[in-house]
Amino acid sequence: MSRDQPSATSARAERDRVADALRARIDSGELRPGDSLPTQQALMDEFEVERGVVRKALALLKSEHRLAGVGRGSPPTVAEQRLADAEAPRPAGVELADRIKLAFQATDVTLDVLNLTTETLTQALAPTIMPIATGEQRAPASITARVLVPSPDAHLAIPRLTSESADDDRPLQRLHELVELHARSLHHTLRNLRERNLVPQVSVEVRGVPLTPTSKLYVLNGTEALMGYYRVLPRQVEYRNEMMAIYDVLGLNAPLFHYSAGPESRDEYDAAFVEQSQLWFESLWTSIAVPYPIYY
Repeated sequence: MSRDQPSATSARAERDRVADALRARIDSGELRPGDSLPTQQALMDEFEVERGVVRKALALLKSEHRLAGVGRGSPPTVAEQRLADAEAPRPAGVELADRIKLAFQATDVTLDVLNLTTETLTQALAPTIMPIATGEQRAPASITARVLVPSPDAHLAIPRLTSESADDDRPLQRLHELVELHARSLHHTLRNLRERNLVPQVSVEVRGVPLTPTSKLYVLNGTEALMGYYRVLPRQVEYRNEMMAIYDVLGLNAPLFHYSAGPESRDEYDAAFVEQSQLWFESLWTSIAVPYPIYY
């Protein structure tokens, strides 16, 4: 194909042809977040187009938030895709599921979590794990999940009875049964990927800390942090065939606030929040956290 100067219409068509091909590679997972694209010369040779066509195709993909680092002298990299309504915080179950889906586009996935029962995390993983398990979505090379929950022997402020029966430990017993239930589910969900040879390396570890979580934190791949508050509410719950009136915390529908140290970063405060969240998590994980007893 000749590289003579094309007309405006044909140049636009050539730009779209290059952009469509690269977009398909990104959306399919062939090119993952952080991967570098071929050089402009390599793209010119592959698609048999002028440099100006390649540059316009890269600029178009940048405008769609699929590429980062365009025009900086080196090949651009694949960016984390933006969520259409990322400006407003959304319920934890919805926001976390979407962010996990994006996080699993990376080659090596890390999930560092501080929460009360791991219920939201387990539910949010399902829409991403299912396509991997059925072969519809490309699997990462490794998954490392580290989860902090309240220690089973810690005296927690919440949950507790709404009455003054301080010596009644049934609310805490119920809590830790829920923690163990969801932790087992998390272990099974992720380790099943390794047992089926879908993900070569999978590590899942749950540790307890003697703290009452009043907020939940998710740090994904060390570049995204999501934080939400637990609201303390009176509830009627059933435990071992008896009803209890307790002060409990609900987090599944709590709004999650998103911070990014990657292409979605709004300013230096975003990146600083992610960095400090990771450091805070590490400080707990490496100091007072101990393995949580989970019985299979």
